[in-house]
Amino acid sequence: MNLELTDEQVALRDTTRRFLAEKAPISGHVRPLLDDPTGTTEAVWRGLADLGATGLLVPQEHGGAGMTMVEAGVVAEELGAALHPGPWLSSAVAATRALTRLGADNTAAKLLAGIADGTTIATVGFLDFKDNSVGAVRQGDDIVLRGTIAAVPDAAVADTLLVLAEDSQGTGLFAVSTDSSRISATPERGIDQTRKQFGVTLDNATAYRLAAPSPDAVAAVVDDVLIATAADALGAAQAVMNMAVEYAKVRKQFDQVIGSFQAVQHLCVDMYETVELARSGVIHALWAADNADAGERHLSALRAKAFAGRLATVGDTAIQVFGGIGYTWEHDAHLYLKRLLSWSAFLGGPDHYLTELGALLAKSLPHQGSSPPDGTA
Repeated sequence: MNLELTDEQVALRDTTRRFLAEKAPISGHVRPLLDDPTGTTEAVWRGLADLGATGLLVPQEHGGAGMTMVEAGVVAEELGAALHPGPWLSSAVAATRALTRLGADNTAAKLLAGIADGTTIATVGFLDFKDNSVGAVRQGDDIVLRGTIAAVPDAAVADTLLVLAEDSQGTGLFAVSTDSSRISATPERGIDQTRKQFGVTLDNATAYRLAAPSPDAVAAVVDDVLIATAADALGAAQAVMNMAVEYAKVRKQFDQVIGSFQAVQHLCVDMYETVELARSGVIHALWAADNADAGERHLSALRAKAFAGRLATVGDTAIQVFGGIGYTWEHDAHLYLKRLLSWSAFLGGPDHYLTELGALLAKSLPHQGSSPPDGTA
């Protein structure tokens, strides 16, 4: 595992950062789209596609770059730093990894090609499969889906929805075109307006069966999405920390910059420590997504999510440094805090993941008997 970016990865980071600063700034792009259910514009999405960002994880034989989750993490971090509200995580990561990991048939090739060139936006509706209540039945020559799915990201802008549903053959991966009148998407408003999610109802929506995925493959996709979203959150935390530190260097109280006060210095150090601890975990998780065995990959995803609550404190601490201005709607600090809070709540709060981590740790320890090895009480 390499803890430093290669020259190619640095170029990818810098290009993405420059594009977002010029074409999708917070003031001119993010804020106007806070109440827009799509979260993107044609020009910005086309720009990301032209950069190759939408096809990073798509295999080369389908028109993509065939890169790894490490490169996807580089882009995700920049999108998080820019508070980008579009469907990149849903389409370029979640849908792409679902199609490549779950053994989808040749029909997936067309979807992957569309995702790579930006003409197709896809999303997944099975990240929280335990709350999925979708069934598939044959109706004449067609397969139709019935049921509801909560918290589907970017459903309003997606062309294709990937769903897990039960049919006579067991659990299957199905693709549904969202232009069907048999699909309805209701916005689910959360704390973070840059994240667009919806409750989806399928009422005999025609679908195509792509694969019969194993539970392990589905779990791997969920891990991938958790890891990529952690990289996004890392970018947001780094950005709001940098803003707060720069503010502390120029804001004066009692004729001194507030950064000279020990209390403020402690706040800045706490933020830095939290961000850097998160960075090491995210880098390892991104590497593990493609290179480690299933156990290590899952453990790395659990660690990243278990640490989410700590990472969210960076936004809160930054607002303390900003003082009164940090609470205003006009300042961007609250948008970063909301982004980090949404990461903390994504697919359940940190407590569940901490519990699972603890259980895995306990299971890995050597079994201890009730008596010491020498037999003494």
